[in-house]
Amino acid sequence: MLTLDTDQLSTQEIQQYLQYAIAPRPICFASTIDLAGNVNLSPFSFFNLFSMNPPICIFSPSRRVRDNTTKHTLENIKEVPECVINIVNYNMVQQVSLSSCDYPKGTSEFTKAGFTELASELVRPPRVAESPIQLECIVQEVIALGAQAGAGNLVLAEIKKIHLHESILDASNHIDQAKLDLVARLGGDWYARITEANLFKVEKPNTKLGIGFDQLPKAIKESSLLTANEKAQLANTNIAPLLNTTNEFKLSSEKIQAIKAALSNNETELAWAIIQTLV
Repeated sequence: MLTLDTDQLSTQEIQQYLQYAIAPRPICFASTIDLAGNVNLSPFSFFNLFSMNPPICIFSPSRRVRDNTTKHTLENIKEVPECVINIVNYNMVQQVSLSSCDYPKGTSEFTKAGFTELASELVRPPRVAESPIQLECIVQEVIALGAQAGAGNLVLAEIKKIHLHESILDASNHIDQAKLDLVARLGGDWYARITEANLFKVEKPNTKLGIGFDQLPKAIKESSLLTANEKAQLANTNIAPLLNTTNEFKLSSEKIQAIKAALSNNETELAWAIIQTLV
C-alpha cells in the first residue's frame, strides 16, 4: 500500500489524490449577486447537506491554487449574504462546466453559458430556470479555513425555499430519483451520471438491531461463494428463526444461487426462507 504524508505533498498533488479519492461529489451551482447588482454563477463540488433542522447546505469556494485569489462567488456573498443553489443534472452539465471559466467581474455567466435567469421569491440572486431543483438560501456564516492558496471558505447556507420541476416528481409530489438524472464530480475531467440503470437500494440498518455477522450460521459465515456484502444483508435481520451459529448444514450451488438472487433483489426474507429449508 502506498502511504503519503500530506505535509510532504504540494497542494496540487494533494488535490490530485483527494479529488479522485473523495468522490462522487454533488455539485452546487451557486448564483450570487453583489451590491452593484452584478450576478455571478459558478459550480462547486465541495458541497453537501449538513442539517435538516434548520436545513443547512455547506459549499466551499476555495482560494485559487495557482495565484491565491478568491472567487467572485465568495466576494459577492460577503457583500450580499444570499445565494441560490441550483442542482445540476445531465442535460446542463456542459453549460455548467463552461460557466466555471474565470470571466472578468461583471460578466454574466448566465449569458456566457446560455442559461435563463428566473427571479427568486425571497433572495436577490436569480435562479437557473434549467435546473430541476433550486434552493433559495440565506447565508448564515462564512468560515475561512486559511489564507493560503487552496484554502477553503465554508459557506453555511440556510435553505428557505425549495423549487422543484414537476418533471422530476412522482404521483405523491416526491422526487423520483430515477427521473432526476443527476451528475456528480470526480477527479480531473471525470464526472458520474446517476441514471436508473446504475441506481440500487441498500436497506437501512434494522432499527431493532441486526443480528450481526457473529450470529450468522456457520455455513453462511464461512461460505466463500457469498460476498461480505451479501452476508451483511443477511445479518441485518433482527430475527433469524430456527437458526443459530451452531446450525450445521451444507449449501449446494443451487441454493447459493437462489440466495444470491434473492439478495440481489433486496428480498432478504426470501433468502432467509431458503436457508431455513436447509435446517
